[in-house]
Amino acid sequence: MNVHVMPETAKKLQDLAATSGRAPEDIVEDALAGYLEEVASVRKTLDSRYDDLESGRVKPIDGEEAFRQLREKSERRRSGG
Repeated sequence: MNVHVMPETAKKLQDLAATSGRAPEDIVEDALAGYLEEVASVRKTLDSRYDDLESGRVKPIDGEEAFRQLREKSERRRSGG
């Protein structure tokens, strides 16, 4: 498989390879493998949250209400209460 990257990214990759003593292909493989694991984990979390909402195990809250609660919590922390 060939992967094409922007010149700036290629330069960073070459610099990292030179300083780390690792082959650029190995660095790309490790980075891509880690990224794909993270994406799979996020997907699993989102699927689980969706299932929770669909089944009624959790109830959605209004976005504005959520932000209001966060602001109040933050204000209480700042005021020491």
